[in-house]
Amino acid sequence: MTMTIIDYTKEPCSDIAFIDIKSFYASVECVQRGFHPLTTSLCVMSNADNSSGLILASSPTFKKVFGKENVGRSRELPFDINTRKFSFENAKRQGIIITKKYVDFIEYWAKQTYIVPPRMAIYIQENMKIQKILENYAPRQDICPYSIDEGFVDLTSSLDYFVKDSTLSKKQKLDIVSTKIQYDIYRQTGVYSTVGMSNANPLLAKLALDNEAKQNKNMRANWSYEDVEDKVWSIQNLTDFWGIGSRIAKRLKKLAIFNIRDLANANPDILKKEFGVMGVQLWFHANGVDESKVSISYTPLTKGLGNSQILPRNYTEKHDIEIVLSEMAEQVATRIRRINRYATVVAIHIGFSSSECKKSINASMKISPTKSIYELTNHVLFLFRQKYTGGSVRSIAVRYDKLVEQDYEVLTFFDDNEKKIKMEKLEDSIDEIREKFGYLSIQKATSLMDGSRVRQRSKLIGGHCGGMDGIT
Repeated sequence: MTMTIIDYTKEPCSDIAFIDIKSFYASVECVQRGFHPLTTSLCVMSNADNSSGLILASSPTFKKVFGKENVGRSRELPFDINTRKFSFENAKRQGIIITKKYVDFIEYWAKQTYIVPPRMAIYIQENMKIQKILENYAPRQDICPYSIDEGFVDLTSSLDYFVKDSTLSKKQKLDIVSTKIQYDIYRQTGVYSTVGMSNANPLLAKLALDNEAKQNKNMRANWSYEDVEDKVWSIQNLTDFWGIGSRIAKRLKKLAIFNIRDLANANPDILKKEFGVMGVQLWFHANGVDESKVSISYTPLTKGLGNSQILPRNYTEKHDIEIVLSEMAEQVATRIRRINRYATVVAIHIGFSSSECKKSINASMKISPTKSIYELTNHVLFLFRQKYTGGSVRSIAVRYDKLVEQDYEVLTFFDDNEKKIKMEKLEDSIDEIREKFGYLSIQKATSLMDGSRVRQRSKLIGGHCGGMDGIT
């Protein structure tokens, strides 16, 4: 296979730090309770009082002891979360080899483990503190949040301001400033951060974080163009590379591309034929080339809005499921009305309880452009009634896609246009009331029924508890 030669001297160079807060949610919870975030066993779990709780985040010690990543179910843990006793059923389900020593080990750590509910308001508050710290090192336009616990900072224009020693290289200066940022974050919030750095581009900073910094004692690593062959090409698992998921990896393996070295030295024309423009991008990325700039935000070509939720219990009655679907359809419709867009595609997801062993329902349909809550809700219910044949439902999602701008309403001879105009005026009035007094200020009578979720969800942030509940 021919080695690929790229003239990196012609590629743009920026001094980038990619900052990731280590186990953010779990670390914040540890600090709030006066515990060390790296040595305490703690996990953040929704519905922590039952066996179907969802593990949202966990501390490094929890991950190490129980071998769990951030996302999972409480039933996947080798102990019962209520009694803290070893669960033979859970262990067998996970294929764990059970010994007396292992049982004692699990029960010891289970008693040392804190299981707490999520508190999104506090996480957002701590995130804002971290954003303020970053703004001490770079202008706001050079800071690009990637998620609530990680993001890029372009330090190109500020390195010399913070490190005035002209004898130091840019690589050394970037490391010094990143160390200062790590210290400031720890001093002001108590949480630890990992930093991937690059004197080349954002891609290499992210790869440095994922593949080296997290293993280093100082929790920092710097990858630049000169490191591409030794470090980038040495990534063996395709899915360890930024932007490559299991599906893309499977398609690459069909082309006899099994690692990043293979990808970097593949024929870009073949990749383009298989993946389109994205194939060429994969080839450039495997060779360490990324011409994106942190200060230029990405604007998607098509927009959509949606919402999803995991239900607190199994919903078996069709009527109860339709109540929740209608509430979600209305909530998302209200959001598209606020931005004055019209939906042209409606989609739903219905996930069943694990005990059902049924495949999830994923359905969508094209519709005439509309922002009517009444019409969108009817479309959602139509899709559900068309596909649902029974079963215990545990998760629901509603989404409106391919939103368009439209300054007119389409009326036809087949519609009751007078009713349509009255409904639009009514919905405009409802929008005004909710804008002034809050979303719950006007609700359907079904919000008082047992199956309704609208009042409970109005108290949530990001789908999770936002307040002080759970502090012990």
